Amino acid sequence: MTTDLQPDFALDNPLSPWVLEAVPHLDRASQTYALDVTSLVEATLDNPWVVLTAQLERLRREVLSELKAQGVDYEERLEVLDRLEHPKPLRDWTYDSFNDYRSRHPWAADYDIRPKSVARDLAERSMTFGEYVAHYGLARSEGLLLRYLSDAYKGLVRTVPEDARTDELVDLTEWLGELVRQTDSSLVDEWHRLSAVTASGGDPTRGAPEGLGALGRGPGRTEPGPPPVTANLRAFRVMVRNAAFRRVELAARGDTAGLAAAEGPGGWSASRWAAALAEYHAERESIGTGADARAAAWVQVEEGTGCWRVRQVLDDPAGWHDAALVGVVDLAASDAAGEPVWRTEALETAGPTG
Repeated sequence: MTTDLQPDFALDNPLSPWVLEAVPHLDRASQTYALDVTSLVEATLDNPWVVLTAQLERLRREVLSELKAQGVDYEERLEVLDRLEHPKPLRDWTYDSFNDYRSRHPWAADYDIRPKSVARDLAERSMTFGEYVAHYGLARSEGLLLRYLSDAYKGLVRTVPEDARTDELVDLTEWLGELVRQTDSSLVDEWHRLSAVTASGGDPTRGAPEGLGALGRGPGRTEPGPPPVTANLRAFRVMVRNAAFRRVELAARGDTAGLAAAEGPGGWSASRWAAALAEYHAERESIGTGADARAAAWVQVEEGTGCWRVRQVLDDPAGWHDAALVGVVDLAASDAAGEPVWRTEALETAGPTG
């Protein structure tokens, strides 16, 4: 096992063996493979009920608003709302897979799988920790959310074998670990320190085991607080791509106040965003936010020494791809904030195709 698996591999969750068996049955070529692996790991974790309840309540409000707009009568609206659940990606697939596993492993009858989407939801929404807390109104439960995300990160690192990791899955894992570290470095750094001690046979003077890029920076560090967010380039690149796409989603909804609030110093005001979006919509009906819009081909990043220039091509209904959001990420400000600090420069509406 030490030859085929990473040094810090562990099946320390009762349902981790199911994850090990289930991952190879996922479609590795799927655009959602990394997210699907995350869902399997999340299904083995305890439910963070405060978060799940907040997700369900927000979903109910959104669905209720849609039903009212459609003129659905009161009784039918109640029936629809009663059937809603918190998000459960791969719900049926997960239950079927685990039931089959449990039929072949009688000891697993004492446990049950718990599909949910928190780490995945955070990734799909391209949000920062603070944005996610605000989105669901979790200001009083930040500690619970952060602990859960830390557990999800550890599960991805320790439970998923090296040969099952794609570049996208490593990116997601690095991003999640750095997000937790920048919010509260003690959660990740202490775990890395213990991992290093375990891998060195109990010798705390030896280094951390080799593995993902983020591993090994925590142990032995004496300065207070987390390392600069730009020090973990792989994770920071994911954060920058997320920051770009987060603005795409806000622009697609016409949320000019949200766009203005997300700007760094010197960024666009809500009125300037409104004018730019009006120019865009003069010739284009909408802005796409689906899987195609998230393709890596539509985002280009020029990595400079003091700032990064980002160009996110927009997915329009006609498929022209001649419009793009252009912004600058200040590296020094990002290190101070623990997340990308973005300043929009332009919303190009007649640029070259992606």
